[in-house]
Amino acid sequence: MTSEDVVGKTSVTIANIAEEAKIASEGVKAPSRQTLLGICKSLVAGGVAGGVSRTAVAPLERLKILLQVQNPHAIKYNGTIQGLKYIWRTEGFKGMFKGNGTNCARIVPNSAVKFFSYEEASKGILWLYRKQTGNDDAELTPLLRLGAGACAGIIAMSATYPMDLVRGRITVQTDKSSTQYRGIAHALTTVLREEGPRALYKGWLPSVIGVIPYVGLNFAVYESLKDYLVKSRPFGLVEDKELGVTTKLACGAVAGTFGQTVAYPLDVIRRRMQMVGWKHAASVVTGKGNSTLEYTGMIDAFRKTVRYEGFGALYKGLVPNSVKVVPSIAIAFVTYEVVKDVLKVEMRISD
Repeated sequence: MTSEDVVGKTSVTIANIAEEAKIASEGVKAPSRQTLLGICKSLVAGGVAGGVSRTAVAPLERLKILLQVQNPHAIKYNGTIQGLKYIWRTEGFKGMFKGNGTNCARIVPNSAVKFFSYEEASKGILWLYRKQTGNDDAELTPLLRLGAGACAGIIAMSATYPMDLVRGRITVQTDKSSTQYRGIAHALTTVLREEGPRALYKGWLPSVIGVIPYVGLNFAVYESLKDYLVKSRPFGLVEDKELGVTTKLACGAVAGTFGQTVAYPLDVIRRRMQMVGWKHAASVVTGKGNSTLEYTGMIDAFRKTVRYEGFGALYKGLVPNSVKVVPSIAIAFVTYEVVKDVLKVEMRISD
């Protein structure tokens, strides 16, 4: 074969590739206005759902964190009712909502990303499932919904984790703390300056491991319950193929109960790891005697917590968390669907 033949064949090949690329590029279209509006609608609905649901249960959220990390040798919070009364007596109304601003600043983008990621992951997983089975009418199974929810939880948690860490510290501090975080920005800069950038992701691993069953089960149970009720139509709960708000709230409550019970010990460990390195945490978290505990990792945190405080310490704050998470998850799901429906109507009117 001569060099001219090689050059000729190469030229033809390059020309073919260029032609195929041109055809492919012509088939690729920029996202339509409707697609962009749909994305914005999903993000806004998710953000509103997160903010509303967390503010509604903010006192219980703060009490849960205080119970998770409090000094076992100087117990101030001893149960849900007593704990809420103590906060009200010592810190007043503002104390009930301490850290909620930071929590909302974290949960609004977290919730927006989580709901949007779940919808996109569900579409992708369903497409792959239908392609694999060859059934264009196949629907998501509970296990596939669990996978989509887990993907959404990991993405949302990782994207907003530094905010979760500083929220935990702001929530735990009291008026007697020697150093006060004055807000989100001050807390972030203080942690960076005193502990370094890696400190912003302390406790990330147990958080990710915990978010897989927590968010995964939330979405899987909620969506599966809805599908079951729509198809079986028991007790007249379904009208015109739609569930009522009360029924949706009940579905969300069941979903929240399942998720939080499975993942709760990992949430306790996450909070404790977030306190490590905070030089003013001695009045909050202590180990044997009055020394501040140091953890080398997730396994070490589990081991020391059980050794010094017993297995029950892994479920500290479970009662207020259960009281909190059931309405919180229920409100989040219903708010998300209501806001999406409202925005859908607005979009139709504007069109």
